[in-house]
Amino acid sequence: MPSKPRPTREITVRRAPKYVPFLVAGGLVGAVVALAVGYLGTVPDGYTRESVFGYFLVLFAAAGVLLGGVVVLVLDRISVARSRRAYVEELPDEEAAPEAPEAGDGGKGEPEGQ
Repeated sequence: MPSKPRPTREITVRRAPKYVPFLVAGGLVGAVVALAVGYLGTVPDGYTRESVFGYFLVLFAAAGVLLGGVVVLVLDRISVARSRRAYVEELPDEEAAPEAPEAGDGGKGEPEGQ
């Protein structure tokens, strides 16, 4: 007995970058730059080295996060340009998942109360 033809759909497949790691990496690079500028540079009169570091930390960390966001957006646009089309077939639910044990029996298959 011939089976019914399965419906197919066209999908887009691409490798998209994750945004959060790029933003965190940009912030960390900014913090390292702030550490170098704050502790290796000259300190103006009336300021401590820690206050100069704190000022540059806020400034460079924000700039690093912004730069990381720009990089990830550029990489995302590149991945859209490299995306490919694929065709997929839908599987019926009976073949896709095995039967789960009944709720309440703890997965042992024994009737309750015995």
